Amino acid sequence: MANTIKASVVQASTAAYSLPDTLDKLEKLTRLAKERDGAQLVVFPEAFIGGYPKMSTFGLVVGDRQPEGRDEFVRYAKAAIEIPSPAITRIEQISKETNTFIVVGVIERDAGTLYCTAVFVDPERGYVAKHRKLVPTAMERVIWGQGDGSTLPVLDKSFESASAPGTTVDNDTSMLTEWLTSRTVRTYYYSQGTQIYCAPTVDARPAWQHTMTHIALEGRCFVLSACQFAQEKDYPPDHAVANASARDPNNVMIAGGSVIISPLGKVLAGPLLDAEGVISAELDLDDVLRGKFDLDVTGHYARNDGECRVLLLDRGLMLLPSAVVFEFKLREPPVTSSQ
Repeated sequence: MANTIKASVVQASTAAYSLPDTLDKLEKLTRLAKERDGAQLVVFPEAFIGGYPKMSTFGLVVGDRQPEGRDEFVRYAKAAIEIPSPAITRIEQISKETNTFIVVGVIERDAGTLYCTAVFVDPERGYVAKHRKLVPTAMERVIWGQGDGSTLPVLDKSFESASAPGTTVDNDTSMLTEWLTSRTVRTYYYSQGTQIYCAPTVDARPAWQHTMTHIALEGRCFVLSACQFAQEKDYPPDHAVANASARDPNNVMIAGGSVIISPLGKVLAGPLLDAEGVISAELDLDDVLRGKFDLDVTGHYARNDGECRVLLLDRGLMLLPSAVVFEFKLREPPVTSSQ
């Protein structure tokens, strides 16, 4: 069992849109994962830095935009970070000091546009990559821009073996924060040899657990899903809530559900519900090969009775750096001799 690493998933909220307080929280929880569980990889939720504006309307209805909504957007944009920035430098410092690889969801500000982004920070190399959410969901499209295929990282990272110190474990880690129901995007990640599939989210619905299990089984990869747990007290005092007449600082806004799942669909940790916390598991990367023994959706379990063409598509227009288009041709019926 020399091919193992220790990974942690953090379930927590933004600290009331306060960047300094949220970075302090990130450091505290990273150190907890390292010191308590020996984590080498730590995954934080979607929009952990910058915040997920649950219940906000930004003063919008179809055909009208209210001034107070513009003011709310200003406040939200000011809580976002640029890449690079002092905030990224702080995360790099935390990663280096704790010797942990950090994946964290942030709200990125690029000029006048915000993006729901995840950043990858290596303890040795610092910031190494980011992924911008390709298609924000529903109302999110009002406040976040769309990403493109230039930020779909699959990273090759070496870790020291958790079970055999002194030996090295190589793995491919991918990040995806949405489009989980898009088979094309998932297939791209699977085709790159993804072993650890990080899925920061704010989706606390029970159906999310089924989606995570399906991806683990389909991709024969470990799935690390980090969801926020947020209460009213974790937002600014005047933030919108579901029932304004019954405000309670302990009312749950996002219920969590963080989970770690193996390539064969076994839940290794979680799902954690209705509380902040850190869940951890030891990942035996040989389980990826054990799973691919009978299912490799971009290899031996792919269709082989057709013609496969790899088309390089425009990144900006098609969102993906490349796509695999399968054109299946029906086999001609056997020729039979006429009687």
